Amino acid sequence: MGCSINLEGKVALVTGASSGLGARFAHILARAGAKVVLASRRVERLKELRAEIEAMGGAAHVVSLDVTDHASIKAAIAHAETEAGTIDILVNNSGVSTTQKLVDVTPEDFQFVFDTNTRGAFFVAQEVAKRMIRRGNLNGQPTYRIINVASVAGLRVLPQIGLYSMSKAAVIHMTKAMAQEWGRHGINVNAICPGYIDTEINHHHWSSEGGQKLLQMLPRKRVGKPEDLDGLMLLLAADESQFINGAVISADDGFSV
Repeated sequence: MGCSINLEGKVALVTGASSGLGARFAHILARAGAKVVLASRRVERLKELRAEIEAMGGAAHVVSLDVTDHASIKAAIAHAETEAGTIDILVNNSGVSTTQKLVDVTPEDFQFVFDTNTRGAFFVAQEVAKRMIRRGNLNGQPTYRIINVASVAGLRVLPQIGLYSMSKAAVIHMTKAMAQEWGRHGINVNAICPGYIDTEINHHHWSSEGGQKLLQMLPRKRVGKPEDLDGLMLLLAADESQFINGAVISADDGFSV
């Protein structure tokens, strides 16, 4: 007797979908049957991703989204629902970072990181939640899912990325606040805290001297792969996770223990 996650009939909006974890999340949700809406500023890359998903038999739509622009957030979510239908699942994934000591952080650096990672994540979730709340709790069970992509850096301050750590710590607390307030409306809000994951953005780093030193600090001297998060993403998106709300789940190979 087998068991699998089935997201057929669900619409999932994935922000920051043009590369890295966002692209992987979109792929795995589409494979499970969800209609995915791919959102980011890099629309041409999103179109390539849409073609990849459609080639494997999935359904995908593309919307332009700049999470640092409130008008863009509202327009993108309205466009997403016009194109694909009402949103059941939000994967709040957009994120940026800088590498520097805190004494070197400028006001521009602070705004760059917090505008995307914290402010942007908040207002995307807010706009989606408003629409979910208006639709109502359709079947008396938690119907909707918001999955905020935080980081192990939000749980454990890491050197040279203190500003990023601060922004992701805010996302973790934001997740708990949203879960507490929106749970009564049938919305489950949870956070994933990935550890070090090998993506196209950082792939070159792991062969460098600094990357090799970092590897030696990790519990099993290895970094993760985007697909290592598949099971957790599918669980939190699925109907089977109706009793999971306000959870902050590390997926870091034991790094934060």
